[in-house]
Amino acid sequence: MIKRETLEEKQISIYIITLIFSVMVGLNWSNSNILEKTIEPVIGILLYSMFCQIPFLELKQALKDRSFFNALLFGNFVLIPLLVWILISIFPTTSIIALGILLVLLTPCIDYVIVFSHLGKGNSKAVLASTPLLFIFQMLLLPLYLWVFLGKETIKIIEITPFVKAFLYLIVIPFLLSIVTQIVSKSDNKSGKAILDFSGWLPVPFMALTFFVVITSQIGVLYNNPEPILIVVPIYIAFAIIAPFVGKLSAKIFKVDFYGSRAISFSTSTRNSLVVLPLALALPAPENQLVAVVIVTQTIVEIFFEMIYIKAIPILTKQEETKK
Repeated sequence: MIKRETLEEKQISIYIITLIFSVMVGLNWSNSNILEKTIEPVIGILLYSMFCQIPFLELKQALKDRSFFNALLFGNFVLIPLLVWILISIFPTTSIIALGILLVLLTPCIDYVIVFSHLGKGNSKAVLASTPLLFIFQMLLLPLYLWVFLGKETIKIIEITPFVKAFLYLIVIPFLLSIVTQIVSKSDNKSGKAILDFSGWLPVPFMALTFFVVITSQIGVLYNNPEPILIVVPIYIAFAIIAPFVGKLSAKIFKVDFYGSRAISFSTSTRNSLVVLPLALALPAPENQLVAVVIVTQTIVEIFFEMIYIKAIPILTKQEETKK
């Protein structure tokens, strides 16, 4: 029987195969858009299962290594927004496409970045301990970032009611349920422990399922309207190249050790596409499809770059340490 650890170790291959399969199905199935109705419930289950794996009840651990914690926050919420501002200033975009870019690039990953940090020989435990804070900070700061970057345009694009409902149903409720699950599992309640253990099996298959339903249902729009991809791919590639160095700079400023530096580079480079996707889908049609496509495109670019990061980030860090 397959072990959960094996499933997590193989998740990158699973996602790549899923991406390829999703494109094939979406382009050859005329009614693939019907899967759009399944996106929200699938993402809801995915986020609940992901949140269950984040130790929200152990926030104190994230504060033990102050240098790492400060570098992680400074890199993700000060330096990365500056980089994103530069990129969207250099590359011409429409306000709708810019919204999708901002949603995905301004929110650091809180799930599979832990696995990538581990594979890249970084301090994955520190990243795991910091995930509750990363999640809380990005949810609090994202509206501010959108207002600063887009100003009044944001108000014109976003319909507040469905946006708030999506945030409530797909983020707040799964988040609160995960907290309840963790609290119950801490007691002697066997059912609570069983639910928490079972939830640990869900992130990888439901991440793959999310990729499938999103890409399969949206690939037709992409295929018939490729211009948005041509606009955003250069931005995502530039971000993917620069972001690891942004993480290393932040780690250097706060004098983080090289294992922590590697982890911070992974964090600044890996984005939270599937958590912000429900917010994109809550936008009025047809803009929601376009923004969703912009976000999913970043995920595809990112996965391929993660393969490079796993080898490159440890080498770059080792070289820097040798120079010292």
